[in-house]
Amino acid sequence: MVVWRRWIFPILMVIVLGAAAASLVKIAFFPDSTPAAALQPSAQISDPVVAVERGEVANALSLPGTIARDTAYPVRAEVDGTVTAVHVGAGQSVAAGQKLFTIKQTDPVKNVDVLAAEAGEVTELAVVKGQPASIGTELATLTPARYHVQATVEPVQLYRLQGAPTEGSVTIQNGPAPFTCTGLKVEVAEDGTTTVACAVPADQTVFAGLQAQLDIDLGTVTDVLVVPTTAVKGGAGSGVIWVDDGSGELEERTVALGVSDGTLVEVTDGLAEGDQVRQYVPGVAAADEPVCYDDGMGGEFCEPAGWSW
Repeated sequence: MVVWRRWIFPILMVIVLGAAAASLVKIAFFPDSTPAAALQPSAQISDPVVAVERGEVANALSLPGTIARDTAYPVRAEVDGTVTAVHVGAGQSVAAGQKLFTIKQTDPVKNVDVLAAEAGEVTELAVVKGQPASIGTELATLTPARYHVQATVEPVQLYRLQGAPTEGSVTIQNGPAPFTCTGLKVEVAEDGTTTVACAVPADQTVFAGLQAQLDIDLGTVTDVLVVPTTAVKGGAGSGVIWVDDGSGELEERTVALGVSDGTLVEVTDGLAEGDQVRQYVPGVAAADEPVCYDDGMGGEFCEPAGWSW
């Protein structure tokens, strides 16, 4: 028993512990499974394409605007003489044909009445009784009792306003029923500010400063070839589109364009129904969609919206 305790048991313990240690070393550093093949990095960006289809395009602009008084203008003397009577005061409302001043003409001598050309308000008096007056002398300023709707537009929208109609539809919140304004015109100020204005009918009761909506119908086309405006570089009558030729390559092609609603644009020449075109102009990513590519491991990785290449 002494031999077993001193020699045999210790030797067996050493053998067992050595075997356990060897097993742990093998598991840790020499696994049985074959290592997976090293992953090769890869990235492939796919160009989203859309088919050219037939559809309807309604070219209409809905613009926020304001009701404003028409511009004041001067009332001038048309004869030489002396002002003998002033019949109105500053700030007074007058009717069309109402007497404003009387001038005693010099040659031949006679009294000439200056009348209001239209209803409005005398906003400024420039003469007094007894003052000499000559042809062209400014006697007063008249603000007409006329109103118009004025809306500001982005300069780029001038392309859509080419050939615009002469009238629009005006809606005033909590005001009268929508009505038609006339004499629609586009104006560009010296500072580049672009506005659209049209006259409010005389039978409509409106007030300066009211907020209004101006709707302009610029035309509608049906059963025409359409593509997203994001696919077109350009847009005023002609543009460039990138077409998939079937082999995965993109062909740059010039096309003729028609009516646009800001989202879709009519293509009048250069494409056929069913053609596949790039959805976005190269260099411009979708504003609301991520850009995705292969992650090299059988999956897909997407960049956040706004990423471009």
